[in-house]
Amino acid sequence: MTALPIDELPRKNRTATIIKFVLFLGLGIFIIWLSLRGLTHEERIQIMNSFRIANYNWVILTIFLGIGSHVIRSLRWMLFFSPMGYHPTFKNTFFAVMVGYFANLAFPRLGEVIRCGVLARIEKIPFNKSFGTVITERAIDMICFFLLFILMISTQVGTINDYLNTHVYPQLNAKFGNLHYSRMLFLTLAMIIVLMVGIYFIARKKIKQTAIFQKVKSLILGFWEGLKSLVQMRHPGLFVFYSVSIWILYFLMLYVCFFCFAETSGLSPGAGLSSLVLGSVGIMITPGGIGLYPAIIQETLLLYGVTRTTGLALGWIAWAAQTGMILILGGISLILLSFNKQSNGKT
Repeated sequence: MTALPIDELPRKNRTATIIKFVLFLGLGIFIIWLSLRGLTHEERIQIMNSFRIANYNWVILTIFLGIGSHVIRSLRWMLFFSPMGYHPTFKNTFFAVMVGYFANLAFPRLGEVIRCGVLARIEKIPFNKSFGTVITERAIDMICFFLLFILMISTQVGTINDYLNTHVYPQLNAKFGNLHYSRMLFLTLAMIIVLMVGIYFIARKKIKQTAIFQKVKSLILGFWEGLKSLVQMRHPGLFVFYSVSIWILYFLMLYVCFFCFAETSGLSPGAGLSSLVLGSVGIMITPGGIGLYPAIIQETLLLYGVTRTTGLALGWIAWAAQTGMILILGGISLILLSFNKQSNGKT
């Protein structure tokens, strides 16, 4: 296998990628500092004690659940290629997925490019076609995420309202007087939408010539290519089954970690759903969710009466288990792909 795609990027794009990595990593480190800065000496001791008393048998289970989710993701990705006339092996598809996750830990979103590059070299699948399937796959995952978000809001509205009424709305009212928070939010969103629409109509010709617009247009065309393969898929029911299974495993990966501590072992699946949805936001923002994911888990579990120290410890354990698994499997996949190159000389 040749060098990672970042080495093949133009110098300008390579520099931009590195700058983004430094900024996002810096954000993660800053969040770690913020989450630890407010802890007292006693709370830090409690966190260390939480790490010592945790039942790590559940962590082993969550690692295997994580591996299962990546296996199913690989099987789902293979379904896209059959209508195009390509039939990649499961082994190479799984290796490509894991190398992509491995790269995402350092350079967010570069993993999607890398895993398509892997299949292009090993399975001779054109890069633009495989990348179109990845865009479609991500779009479907976002739909699943929004459905889970709606499910979380509808089932956990009581818990969320109690927290907002106790901790958030009083502070907003103190800052903005008698202006109702929902009216304020509506006015703010309306002003933003009107401003964006106005800017587009005034400068739409220049906007269409920008690199960002062209990139979005390219992504939409790639999405359309992947969407065509989705429509032509021979086993749509299997695709739905794989998609649902991936998110069920994502949920279980986190929820079983609740059983590491006596304080969280009695929490409802609703608490796990809230943690999954809100924690996913942290993974989207910082590389691999470093710093932000444990902090979000901590704040989410506060809604359910879990102490800050236990919530933070649980967040770090869940993050470390999945990140460690990706580092190990991604590194092994990268090595095995290199052996594959040496053995057949075709990659």
